[in-house]
Amino acid sequence: MAENEKPASAPPASGRALWFCLKSQPKHEHIAAAHLRQNSAVEVFLPRIRFKRATRQGTAWATEALFPGYLFARFDWQTSLRLVQHSRGVRGVVHFGERWPAIPDEIIRELQQTIGATGLRIIPEEFNPGDEVKITEGAMRGLRAVVAHRKVLPGRERIAVLMEFLGRQTMIELPRHFLVKEGHERAVLLAEGHHAGGSAA
Repeated sequence: MAENEKPASAPPASGRALWFCLKSQPKHEHIAAAHLRQNSAVEVFLPRIRFKRATRQGTAWATEALFPGYLFARFDWQTSLRLVQHSRGVRGVVHFGERWPAIPDEIIRELQQTIGATGLRIIPEEFNPGDEVKITEGAMRGLRAVVAHRKVLPGRERIAVLMEFLGRQTMIELPRHFLVKEGHERAVLLAEGHHAGGSAA
């Protein structure tokens, strides 16, 4: 598409701002959002989550975009498309061939209500029987197990987990901070029915 050319199947020329999904450069969602926010004609929504994950040094907090590589922007397609497309950190506006879909306001509103006013949702680390976990500290670091039950003691909490050890299923108790659930952080929110997808050409 030439710089001055408009997409063949464009949103209606309503003269009002609409929400679109943008694809960012890899791991540049926050950079794209920061630069887009410098323009008063563009409203930006970058939903993020903060959660615990396993690292080589043990369990650590991480903050990531809810939809890695994507963010949302509300702007007048007729007047601001080129500005948005060429903003630092932005790879492009998501479209499918010649179709450039706008996102209904109610979808963004529901997602904003789920994430919260700050745009950052902290995912609590709750362990329930049957949860698959990874041990991040101690002699069994790196092994995986299944939560059996929780034991809350004065000033501390221990989790009983089942794991395969030397060909047998063994139950052990570990401090809560020795464990982390992997791959659950986005499911907590996405299970509520909020989805984003597509690709930018």
